[in-house]
Amino acid sequence: MGETTVKTMESQTATPSPMTDEGTADPSRAPEVPRQRSRLAGFRELRSPRRPRIWFEILLIAVSYWIYSLIRNAVPEQKTQALRNADWIWDVERSMGLAFEHSVNHAVNSVTWLIVSMNYYYATLHFIVTIGVLVWLYRRHPGRYAAARTVLFATTAVALVGYYLYPLAPPRLMNGVDFIDTVKIHETWGSMASGDLKNMSNQYAAMPSMHIGWSLWCGLIIFAVAKAPWARILGLLYPTATLVVIVATANHFWLDAVGGIICLGFGFLVSYAWYRALPHRLPKIPVREEKPSRWRGRTARA
Repeated sequence: MGETTVKTMESQTATPSPMTDEGTADPSRAPEVPRQRSRLAGFRELRSPRRPRIWFEILLIAVSYWIYSLIRNAVPEQKTQALRNADWIWDVERSMGLAFEHSVNHAVNSVTWLIVSMNYYYATLHFIVTIGVLVWLYRRHPGRYAAARTVLFATTAVALVGYYLYPLAPPRLMNGVDFIDTVKIHETWGSMASGDLKNMSNQYAAMPSMHIGWSLWCGLIIFAVAKAPWARILGLLYPTATLVVIVATANHFWLDAVGGIICLGFGFLVSYAWYRALPHRLPKIPVREEKPSRWRGRTARA
């Protein structure tokens, strides 16, 4: 009696096997739910924040910037079209009553120490601050680093499309408008597209402005993640100061800045689609840490 009851219970709890037309079990028709679940779990694991590896990040950033520079400078310098587009941008701004670049350029240029400082600002902080924020995130917020880095990379990638589809001359290269090339006038090193360095960079890749795209990325990340009020204030001031600099040095129209903001918005969308959260919403430290898990394994074996 007991043996019969056990067999009956086992037959009731066993998973029914798919049957063939002849009524026999067909192993080839076994349910694939566990396999699908394992694939889904693997995909979620791939998207989960994890501690970045320093060698991989250095290599990734170096190679990515090299590719970015190569593609940006490989875009044909369509001078005629770029100047035509600059005239169109200038006409649009004047029709809006917001063509203030010329006035700002001449006013700031009259203060030598200020414009020289802006030339060096334009040439250096673009790289220094961006790399500094990446290093800060890597060390202090490793769980948010990958998502924030994805925003930056996606922003830069879509900017390359803009350089190719819409060549644009900066204000200082326009014909018929006396914008001042502040680097040339003051003989400072402040632009890869001026002086002796002009042959190393595409001069007609002003739209969108990655000085704004990158500086706004830095500012938003600092404002959202930093705790110190002074740091958050500086985060907001940095892209604002950058906008003044790119206009005063006649390297960009303010509409180029709008293009940079649109590219940054695209970058955030890409990052959100992958990580299902904005960078500052992710955990500061990855939930799954390699070292703690190893220690737990050793403790269990002990």
